[in-house]
Amino acid sequence: MVEILEDSNKVEHKSPDIKMLEGLVCPISHGALHYDKKHMELISKNVNLAFPIRDGIPILIISEARSLD
Repeated sequence: MVEILEDSNKVEHKSPDIKMLEGLVCPISHGALHYDKKHMELISKNVNLAFPIRDGIPILIISEARSLD
């Protein structure tokens, strides 16, 4: 759910469920993912990729990840 604030140009994004994130693994290495709250990403240190979280939903699609290099 996206909540519209008074200023129509600002959108508050829903935070992910932390308990749900604990059960997720990297789709490539099957290793641990680390939650980066500031950037709203899940970081896979094993493969140097960051997977976005959009509207509280982790996007674990390889083509959507950004390289950390």
